Amino acid sequence: MGGTRLIDRVRGAQSKFRGGGGFADSEEFEQVKKELHTEVIESLDFEQVNTTDRDELSGKLRKTLIERVETRQLPLNRMERERLVEEILDNILGLGPLEPLLRDPEVSDIMVNGPKTVFVERKGKLVKTSVTFTDNKHLMQIIERIVAAVGRRVDETTPMVDARMADGSRFNAIIQPLALDGAAVSIRRFGTVPIHAEDLIALGSCPRPIMEVLRGAVRCKLNCIISGGTGSGKTTLLNVLSSFIPEGERIITIEDSAELQLQQTHVVRLETRPANLEGKGEVNQRDLVKNCLRMRPDRIILGEIRGGEAIDMLTAMNTGHDGSLATVHANNSRDALSRFETMVGIGMPNMGDKAIKETIARALDVIIQQSRLPDGTRRILSLTEVTGMEGPVITTQDIFVFERRTIDEHGRVRGAFKATGIRPKFATKLASNGIRLSSELFRFEMEV
Repeated sequence: MGGTRLIDRVRGAQSKFRGGGGFADSEEFEQVKKELHTEVIESLDFEQVNTTDRDELSGKLRKTLIERVETRQLPLNRMERERLVEEILDNILGLGPLEPLLRDPEVSDIMVNGPKTVFVERKGKLVKTSVTFTDNKHLMQIIERIVAAVGRRVDETTPMVDARMADGSRFNAIIQPLALDGAAVSIRRFGTVPIHAEDLIALGSCPRPIMEVLRGAVRCKLNCIISGGTGSGKTTLLNVLSSFIPEGERIITIEDSAELQLQQTHVVRLETRPANLEGKGEVNQRDLVKNCLRMRPDRIILGEIRGGEAIDMLTAMNTGHDGSLATVHANNSRDALSRFETMVGIGMPNMGDKAIKETIARALDVIIQQSRLPDGTRRILSLTEVTGMEGPVITTQDIFVFERRTIDEHGRVRGAFKATGIRPKFATKLASNGIRLSSELFRFEMEV
């Protein structure tokens, strides 16, 4: 009887779409999928499932689903049958409607605003998709599957969770009662193939003269900070800069969620740990920075400075750990320095303003401002040298800037990378290490 009802429902639905297609996106198709999914789940032997290899299990389930569809003689075309089988398999073994998005290499961010609204970012632009969940319960099942895989939990007592997925993607979820319109999910994805310096040059994110200066700065152990907003490409640029570190050095990375993809062999990766349900066991970035100093690092890379660990990082930079790299959220280089002052004040509340500024001025050498522009492109907006103190003020000078001029008829930002004509003070240090910067570097201009 159940099979007959399915056939009648499908035939009735398909009659509506003859000549125009669209059945695979109809409510009837979703109902057929839901009923088949329930039948397969009820037929599973979960003891056998737990002991069966995932690929083998996937093959068996696929065969079972195909047989059930053919037995019922559902009047679906080949593409609809394949889609039906794939979506049911994704719901049983994977992450349901999110699976196609996670398989799409062009998708860099996935944003779920409740069960019926899913956005993705492609090439820097936000796009609404046709992906939906059956209801909030279905969405919650997928969230729970993700957090359970990483040993975490999410419920009314702990309605927020931040974790790293198996493929390295950064996962964040917030559920009801905090999320009013259903659970909200954000997945920040990272490419499996690391982006190299030549890629950024080809994309127009950073012209070759600026990249050459950055290469020299990293190799000569200048302390570099990458500043920018969320999604501006800070981590990508940090990965590129880390590739300039010589192979023979010991690198220790510290992150909230491991995102860096370093290519060197001598790398120690550290990741923070949140508190457990009893509020114990937390290990924050400041704890890891302090411990890192006992691990004989040649280079310290901090994924993002956001709190009291700023003072420990600056102290390390001032006490023999040159060549450190980190990112910070800020709108421009001056704001980045102000944020450092605030964060150092959090970590050392008894430290005077002048001492804080002197510590920052001695520690930092270069601030690179990164931004995502309205057309979705990521570009370096400025390369700024920290030159010291003048009275109570930390002094800086821009070496390169990106000058925005207009937006063309296609919505693309037009402008130019320009050298300010100022030769940086660190050029002397680079020269003493055998890296001589041509005077032409500081006179170039390139329109994009």
